[in-house]
Amino acid sequence: MQRVIVVLLAALDAAIAAVVGIVVVLAPLTLLWVLAFGLSADWGALWPVSGTLWQFAHGAPLDVVLPDELLSTLAISKDAAHFALSVPPLAIMVFTLLFAVRSGRRTAVAGAWPTGVASGAIAFAAISALIGLTAHSAVLRVEQWVAIVVPASVYLVGLLLGAVKHAWSEGDDGIIDRIHDLVDGWGDWAPVPAEAMRGAAAVVMALTGAAAIGFAAMTVLRGGQVIALFEAAHVDILGATMLTMAHLAYLPTLLVWSASWISGSGFALGAGTSVSPVGTELGVVPGIPVLGLLPEHSSMWMLVIVLVPIACGAFAGWIVRSRLVWEGTGAGYGPRAAIAAGIAVISAGVVAIAAVLASGSLGPGRLAEAGPSVGPFALAIGIEVLIGCGILLLTPRHHDELAEERTDRWRAEMDQLTTPVD
Repeated sequence: MQRVIVVLLAALDAAIAAVVGIVVVLAPLTLLWVLAFGLSADWGALWPVSGTLWQFAHGAPLDVVLPDELLSTLAISKDAAHFALSVPPLAIMVFTLLFAVRSGRRTAVAGAWPTGVASGAIAFAAISALIGLTAHSAVLRVEQWVAIVVPASVYLVGLLLGAVKHAWSEGDDGIIDRIHDLVDGWGDWAPVPAEAMRGAAAVVMALTGAAAIGFAAMTVLRGGQVIALFEAAHVDILGATMLTMAHLAYLPTLLVWSASWISGSGFALGAGTSVSPVGTELGVVPGIPVLGLLPEHSSMWMLVIVLVPIACGAFAGWIVRSRLVWEGTGAGYGPRAAIAAGIAVISAGVVAIAAVLASGSLGPGRLAEAGPSVGPFALAIGIEVLIGCGILLLTPRHHDELAEERTDRWRAEMDQLTTPVD
C-alpha cells in the first residue's frame, strides 16, 4: 500500500476515534439540555462543557469552580466552591486506546507503521488541540497544555502498541526486525522478552475478568442498597438515566478499584478511609447509587481472595510453559526465572498505570483522596503474580507430561502434511 494512502487512512482513523468520543459525551448532554432547559436554553455553554468532559474522560484533571448563584441555590458551603476532580470515567479512554491499537495494527499490516503512527498521532493531536482551544468552561477548567497532551498521548500509546505488536509477530523489514534478530541471537534466553509480555497480557486479562466477576457478584448481593440510593436521590426518569450512563462510563474505573480490593491492598473513598479484605473503615459516604456496592464489613478470612491474583499468575505461567515446551526453547531455569520476573514486573507496571488513572480527587474536603494507592497495589500484584507464575514455570516437568506434549506436537506436524505418504 502506498504511503500516502496509509497516511490518509491513519488520519481518518484518528478523526473517527475523536468524533465518536465527542458524540458519546455530546449526545446525552444535548438531550439533557433540551429536556431540562427547552429550546430556549443557552446553547453556547453546551460545547465548552462537552469538550471539557471529553478531555476529562481521557485523563485530564478538572478544576471545578462553582458559581455563587449555584452555591446559594443548592445551599452549598463556600468551602466546597472550588475543588479538583481527577478520577476520570475511563470508558471513553479505553475506547480511544483500543481504536488506536486497531489503527496501529492496520498501519503495520500495510507495511508502513512508522509513517502511519506519526500521521495518526499528529491528526489526533490536532483535533485535541482544536477542542482544547475552543472548549473553555467557566465552571470546569483544564490547563491548556494538559487538555492537548493527555488525550493525544492516550492515542499515541495505542498506536504504538498495535503497530509494534504486529511488527514483532509478522516482521516489518525495519527496526523491529533488527531488534528481533538481535534477540534471537540470545540462544536459550531469546524467548524471555516476548513470553514475559505474553504472560503479562494473560495476567491483566485474567485479573480484569476476576474483577468483573467480583463486581457482578456485589451487584447481585447488594443491589437493594443501590436501588435504595436511587430512590433517595429523588430523581425523575431523565435523572435516573443520566446517573446510569455515568455509572457505565465509570465502570472501568470501578473495575480497577475491584482489582485493587482483590489484590488485598484495597482502596480509599476519602481521607482516612479504607476498603480492603482486612477491614472496611468508612465515614460518611456520598449518596451516589453505585457506592451502595461497597462492603459494609470485612474480616481477615477475606484475605483468601489474594489467591485469585496468584491463580492469574499461575494461568500465565501455564500458557508460557506450554509454549516453551512446544517450541523447545527456554529449557533452563535461568530463562524461566527471568520470564517469571518479567511477567510480575510488567503486570505490576500495568496495574500501577491503571491505579494512577483511577485514583485522585472525587470532590471537596475529605473526598480529595479516592481510589487505590499506587505503590501497595502494584507491589501486591507483583508479588502475587510472581508466586503464581513462578510455581508453574520453575516446577520440574513430569515425564508423562513431556511425552504427551511430544505426541501432540507429532500429531500437529502430521496434520500439516499436504502430500500423502505412499
